[in-house]
Amino acid sequence: MTARRAVRDAKAANDPDAEAAAHRAVDRAKRALGERGPAWWKGGAPDYNRHMAKNTPYTAWHAQASSLGGRRQPCPAG
Repeated sequence: MTARRAVRDAKAANDPDAEAAAHRAVDRAKRALGERGPAWWKGGAPDYNRHMAKNTPYTAWHAQASSLGGRRQPCPAG
């Protein structure tokens, strides 16, 4: 979160160099947490990360969730 706050502060200060450095820090943190980069799990299931739900096997769930006007529904994948 420190890096995310640094992005916010750099944008507020209109400092593109600081903002770029903060974005790099966010990327490093996300990679360290396993949120970016190659998949680290071995479940054999396809990786739908960075795909719109409507373009995945979750199309029906997405359509139902969208029709509920923002009320949360559990995803069928858990």
